[in-house]
Amino acid sequence: MWKDFLYYTKTERQGIIVLVVLILGVYAVPKLFAFFTRAEDTGYCTENEKSDQEYNDFLSSLRETKPHNRSGHSFPSFPQQEVKLAVFDPNTADSTTFLSLGLPSWMIKNILHYRHKQGRFRHPEDLRKIYGLTKEQYQTLRPYIQITEDFSSKDKDTVRLLTMQSIPRDTLVKYHPGTVISLNSADTTELKKIPGIGSSIARMIVNYRERLGGFCRIEQLQEIHLKAEKLRPWFSIDTSQTHRVNLNKSGMERMMRHPYINYYQAKVIIEYRKKKGILKSLKQLSLYEEFTPADLERLEPYICYN
Repeated sequence: MWKDFLYYTKTERQGIIVLVVLILGVYAVPKLFAFFTRAEDTGYCTENEKSDQEYNDFLSSLRETKPHNRSGHSFPSFPQQEVKLAVFDPNTADSTTFLSLGLPSWMIKNILHYRHKQGRFRHPEDLRKIYGLTKEQYQTLRPYIQITEDFSSKDKDTVRLLTMQSIPRDTLVKYHPGTVISLNSADTTELKKIPGIGSSIARMIVNYRERLGGFCRIEQLQEIHLKAEKLRPWFSIDTSQTHRVNLNKSGMERMMRHPYINYYQAKVIIEYRKKKGILKSLKQLSLYEEFTPADLERLEPYICYN
């Protein structure tokens, strides 16, 4: 009799199988969905974490990677110091000096490596060969570079070498931007404190100032081939300090020493005094072809009549 309860027709058996499959499906589908969702989330997170790690590594490399020398020599790292620009010789300066000039430790290593491998810096422009030195850094340091004489030649003598070594090295500190000095009273030492002005330019300015009798305009520096606009912020001009040439008393040689009076103009002034008497105004010379209106205009601040 129990067989009657367990006996199913073919259609009933197929229905039972379908029902079982549906029941299993109801329980299995959520679990399969959750499993694949976790797998996708895990893969996505892993990919994101990997991308974030690569990005962070890239940023770290930008912060940490600096130009470095490729030699086998190791150099110590140097602590940062306060920047203090001063004259230096790149052939003899030590790491402390370079630090005080504002150079980072890795660039100091490159400079020391260059000296070890290439020898000495012969010209200030040679410093531009240092790997990693920017154009702005070179232009900042250029006025302070002073390369001393090379004593490695065969014809050096001991007495001369010892004498030169006993001379203290120039440690002239340059003025900071914003400093203003008098163009008509500054001596060569003070002029050399201006960045870009060395001994030769300082002497050139002083010599021309003596010939002129003093500067009246900053543009007059162009007459000795200097860039007046570049130097303008450093100078003030007091025209009361100028010295004048007396056109009624000065001889021909004295007048010709002034850069604005040539031989022919001095001769005209002498002849005028002989024939017509004393001069009272430059207008009296305007009729002579030796004097152009521009000549008379620039000469006006430098002449007197008494």
